[in-house]
Amino acid sequence: MAEVCVFARDDALMEAAAEGFVGAAAAAVRARGRFAVALAGGATPRRLYALLASPPYASRVDWARVHVFWGDERCVPPDDPMSNYRMACVALLAHVPLPAENVHRIRGEDDPDAAAAAYERELREAFAGPPVARFDLVLLGMGGNGHTASLFPGGAAIHETERWVMADYVAEMSMWRVTLTPVVINAAAEVVFLVSGPEKAATLKRVLEGPYQPDALPAQVVAPAAGRLRWLVDTAAAAALRTGDGR
Repeated sequence: MAEVCVFARDDALMEAAAEGFVGAAAAAVRARGRFAVALAGGATPRRLYALLASPPYASRVDWARVHVFWGDERCVPPDDPMSNYRMACVALLAHVPLPAENVHRIRGEDDPDAAAAAYERELREAFAGPPVARFDLVLLGMGGNGHTASLFPGGAAIHETERWVMADYVAEMSMWRVTLTPVVINAAAEVVFLVSGPEKAATLKRVLEGPYQPDALPAQVVAPAAGRLRWLVDTAAAAALRTGDGR
């Protein structure tokens, strides 16, 4: 079952997300010697990354043992303002002592199918041994249309059962994107959605309380098989929900 935590203040939501990141990193390093995290794009995750780069949190993470990946990427060069990699660099990675070899970006500037295939190879090398990559933490956002990562309504990746990474053309945005598939996302030890804003309220209610319609609401396909699923949302996004605890 998903855990839904509702926060009255945006700063409280961000602090909870940052504490969760720090705690997950410490637990993974103790258990396995490294912390593997898949970052999300979007405005809400960007606020989290900026907080993690600040002194109260940055000093609590053993960055030398952190391996950073991405849940999805737009097919643009790494210095493009639309790049998820660039956003994470500007907000977080440029401000913490993370070894360059621990940064595993999706090459959005390459041919989309080639970029997807190359990223899957990198994941298989980084997670050599398990049948599926098992991230310690996957961070996700949710769009107003119910998409998450680059799993968009009607997209082929929603029902993928073998490939770890896929390229898909998103017609509504006239753009190619590369995304982790549910195969990998649902193998994670923990998945955390960060959702804020009144424009997400109706969709969030449908995703959490409506019928299962993953082709229309791809975020519904996220259901870790043997992991924890948490939704951290603000009161504006949670306004239509019957569930959730206020903080």
